[in-house]
Amino acid sequence: MKRIAVICVMLLGLVSTSVFAAIGPQQLVEQTSRTMLEKLKQEKELIKAEPGRIYDLVDEIVVPHFDFEYMSQMVLAKHWRRASAAQRQAFTLEFRQLLVRTYATSLKEYADQVLIYLPFREGSKPDQAMVRTEVEQAGGFPIPIDYRLHQNSADWKVFDVVIDGVSLVTNYRTSFSKEIRDGGLDGLIKTLAKRNLEVRGE
Repeated sequence: MKRIAVICVMLLGLVSTSVFAAIGPQQLVEQTSRTMLEKLKQEKELIKAEPGRIYDLVDEIVVPHFDFEYMSQMVLAKHWRRASAAQRQAFTLEFRQLLVRTYATSLKEYADQVLIYLPFREGSKPDQAMVRTEVEQAGGFPIPIDYRLHQNSADWKVFDVVIDGVSLVTNYRTSFSKEIRDGGLDGLIKTLAKRNLEVRGE
């Protein structure tokens, strides 16, 4: 769980598309990661006084740079193909909220981590890329974190993150498959919606 939390904070380094739309995936991750860390430091006291500000930052900064629909499709796999349009839309919304709240709850613990950027590696397809990084750990080996991006229209979007060889998408696919077997896709959507509401205090 701790390493999943590290992923969440690393993902927070992706800022507004309008600022970095013209640059490549490597530059996007590097520049935006540094920008986000600076933002967290600037608003440290505000976040302490108003914890909900973290959710606002995630919505403003992270959400525009993820292809949540594509991630949802990959996570649900065969269940996506069988789902209705309404189910797909509902799952994508709740999955997005799940990621947002997970990022937000991880910020305070990991905002001061040192990031190392490794040489760029192209993806398996022309419209894909992998940006490799490491997170330094006090008294331990660095944790490798790889971002998988693809070009959606003119913009680069993150669709998976691999931490120490473990894919975020694969992790959720395994977990959600069990829940779908137990309660169906509608059951999973209701469970996610309930958890999201509880976190938001509604």
